[in-house]
Amino acid sequence: MVNLEWYRTFKSVYKNGNFSLAAKELFISQPAVSQQISMLEAHVGYKLFNRKSKGVEPTEYAKLLNNLIIEALDRLENVENGFRSKAFDANRLITVGISKHFFSCIGSNLIAKFDYIDFSFQENDALFELVNAKKLDFAIVTKKYDTFDTLQKELGVIRQIIVGSGNLDAAMLHSAINKNDYEATENWLNEQKWYSHDSGIPHIKLFWLHVFNKKRPSMVSNYIIPSEYEMLEVLSNNSGVAVSWDINAKSFIQKDKLQLLWKTDHMPATTVYLLSAKNAGINSVAQEIEEELKMILG
Repeated sequence: MVNLEWYRTFKSVYKNGNFSLAAKELFISQPAVSQQISMLEAHVGYKLFNRKSKGVEPTEYAKLLNNLIIEALDRLENVENGFRSKAFDANRLITVGISKHFFSCIGSNLIAKFDYIDFSFQENDALFELVNAKKLDFAIVTKKYDTFDTLQKELGVIRQIIVGSGNLDAAMLHSAINKNDYEATENWLNEQKWYSHDSGIPHIKLFWLHVFNKKRPSMVSNYIIPSEYEMLEVLSNNSGVAVSWDINAKSFIQKDKLQLLWKTDHMPATTVYLLSAKNAGINSVAQEIEEELKMILG
């Protein structure tokens, strides 16, 4: 029966020319190294090393044995290391930063893919700083950074849309939009109950700027719920309208919990990026995350 540890020890002694150095490399004791070499010599029937004042030197039989086994042993160790690396990547704790507004629609999908994730809720600039300082493995952001120390890959694009509760009669709105009657469209929207995830109504302001060419809408937000996904959940059970990212509203619309009121090309698309630290130890994980998120955003 082949004992691979004997050959692993033989390789280390042959390379280092010293039992003590081989013991350190293999994390075993020097007597254990001597014992394994003695057992291998008994197994092959030849003396493999001659002792010298400063270590050992291989015999001709050892040189022959080394030539016969080294390629196979190296190949086996490469397979073993690759397997360990994959197992480590699959089971290690990874740290992921994401906006709390995107967690339910994007971040939660990663839970089905990986066993250990530590999520952090921050916005773009804070997430970039954390990845850049190597305090996070990954971050999902909607802003491009000029950076040398981190990797940044495009995942897909998202766009802001207006959605409404399912019980809302939006016939007049759709008629006004189809006629390109922006005054009637804005008047109808101003009459509705509005939901926002921020008291500063950033999404609504941006929509009004691009679509109506106005810096500030005239309506007042009725309800402020500081998580966009939770805001949509509340809206789906009540009556009103909101501006949200299409990726957040997608599942609500598909389940008829919300209705799409207005998706316009006047609103520019926003690119979503994956930020990651330059770390060879997470390369395979980064590729898996990238592929998973591209499917979600595709």
